[in-house]
Amino acid sequence: MAKTATAKSPLLGPGVHAPNFTLKSTPDQTVSLREFAGKPVVLAFYPADWSPVCSDQMGLYAQVMPEFKKFEAEVLGISVDGIWSHLAFSKDRKLNFPLLADFEPKGEVSRQYGAFDVRAGESARALFVIDKKGVIRWSYLSPEGVNPGADGILAALEALE
Repeated sequence: MAKTATAKSPLLGPGVHAPNFTLKSTPDQTVSLREFAGKPVVLAFYPADWSPVCSDQMGLYAQVMPEFKKFEAEVLGISVDGIWSHLAFSKDRKLNFPLLADFEPKGEVSRQYGAFDVRAGESARALFVIDKKGVIRWSYLSPEGVNPGADGILAALEALE
């Protein structure tokens, strides 16, 4: 069951067509959601590179990647941090999936998904599983200081089969 990110911006829930976006993955490369048509996609919005909970969460997804790949799923991490921070964070944490910069306009994609924390000025810790047709099949808003783990994502991916 989806929870709300803010009173004004509810988290998108199951059955909603996932809004397309294009965000930078490196200073000169972008990634668009539409590039993954025909594959399940996991969107992991998170507050900030380098924070302890975010480091644990993103590191866990890198470790669990073989399980995600069993479902042919692609994982995309998204926060409002800039691309240079993402590149350093990804290298330091040995991440094996792209981190996308929802940097300018700040939080635009997070807002489209109802995953922007206006008070903090950053993405909330929100997860989405999108099916091969681009429809959100599962979403979850985690408490700020809690690593949501991978069990919910894996269960949602299994339900797509």
